[in-house]
Amino acid sequence: MSLVKEKEGRMFVWNCAGELKLLLTALLFLCSLITLIHFIPCRFSFSPSDFNIPTTPFHSVSNIKTTNSAPPPPSLDKDRVLQNGVVKRAFNGFGSAAYNFILMSAYRGGYNTFAVMGLASKPLHVYSKPSYLCEWVPLNKHQNPISVIGNKILPDWGYGRVYTVLVINCTFPISVSTGKLVIHAVTNGGGDTNVNTTDTFVALTETETDFVNFTTTYEAPPKYDFLYCGSSLYGNLSPQRVREWLAFHVRLFGEKSHFVIHDAGGVHEGVMEVLKPWMDKGYVTLQDIRDQERFDGYYHNQFLVVNDCLHRYKFQAKWMFFFDVDEYIFVPKKSTIKSVVNSLSDYTQFTIEQMPMSNKLCLAEDRGKSYRKWGFEKLVYKDVKRGIWRDRKYAVQARNVIANGVHMSQNTVGKTTHKTEGRIKYFHYHGTIAERREPCRQLVNATAITVDGTPYVVDTTMRDVAATVKRFELKMIGSTLQRTRQ
Repeated sequence: MSLVKEKEGRMFVWNCAGELKLLLTALLFLCSLITLIHFIPCRFSFSPSDFNIPTTPFHSVSNIKTTNSAPPPPSLDKDRVLQNGVVKRAFNGFGSAAYNFILMSAYRGGYNTFAVMGLASKPLHVYSKPSYLCEWVPLNKHQNPISVIGNKILPDWGYGRVYTVLVINCTFPISVSTGKLVIHAVTNGGGDTNVNTTDTFVALTETETDFVNFTTTYEAPPKYDFLYCGSSLYGNLSPQRVREWLAFHVRLFGEKSHFVIHDAGGVHEGVMEVLKPWMDKGYVTLQDIRDQERFDGYYHNQFLVVNDCLHRYKFQAKWMFFFDVDEYIFVPKKSTIKSVVNSLSDYTQFTIEQMPMSNKLCLAEDRGKSYRKWGFEKLVYKDVKRGIWRDRKYAVQARNVIANGVHMSQNTVGKTTHKTEGRIKYFHYHGTIAERREPCRQLVNATAITVDGTPYVVDTTMRDVAATVKRFELKMIGSTLQRTRQ
């Protein structure tokens, strides 16, 4: 009996040994394969896309954008020898340096006219003569389309980078309504004289409701007396400086005013906390324009932004103001902003004189308490250097403006005046809006001082109104912003 068990035991061990050999051989092969993979070049690496494995959650798979497979590349032109023995060299172009046109917006400017805002390739406009055909396609198929040559306006001429701002004015000989505005953008050989490319796109689609809404706005009195169109806000802005600027100008412009703020990356959480109470009150509209950063234009494409704002709100405001958030509009005590613009109502546009202020000089009497004072309250030293040109800002009666710039418009219907001294001016605190620390760097106990060759004198014009502005803010939105940080 024991002999049988002993034989069975030997047979069992032998059978297990065979299986064990097979297992060890498989493990050895697997380890060798893993080791070999580490030495395979990266071009042989794999990704989920190689196996068509979705990398997004199943509930969002429907949002994945699918594109058709790319067409096969064109055959290349090759060098060849002509009959006269000359070697004719070949040139093959690939890709595109810049888009022909980047559409931002299009708005009605009347019953027969439209404005189309966008960016265009600057080299195309510098070295070629692109043209634009405006076509109105009625939704009523029984009406024929009508076409006109678009009038192109380059409001930032000379400032553009890869892209320049382009406003296309489309004015038809008759009134049109309820249809599509189609733009045919023709390069006229720009970039490649052998190719005359035309890009066609729908700039605006208008329904019957859209046309009725336009008519109502167009024929009604303006909703606002004053509308502020802000340039692109970017960088790490100071919430406290934005707070001060808003309180000051809401008080200045009054109940029938509105402020359009354009966020190019500068409206972070702290700035949003400052804007929100005024947004809730209906004084502020915030627009996210961060996507324009994809396109390399001048100064965060601010010329594009202000032109969009002009035409978007053209019939909602009597006067539009264009200046920055480190600039403060001021009118003398015996006048109001309404009385000033009424005295200038014969003009489509007037410009505003600059009062440049130091962004670091403060009074010695504010030592130890400057952090409790507002920026325009403690920065009281004015630059009085003579013989230099200083930028001006401006206001327009928007209905008479075709396109505009940052410092003034050169495309208006009507007169412009620059003689506004004594009636209106603006105090400029350059660099303070992007400064997150206490601006007072040097405390001065003098009414006049020269720093780095620039003479300054004390000007307490803005300091004198600070208490009134603070009381106004408290009355309008309460104490919600009392703990705002620099």
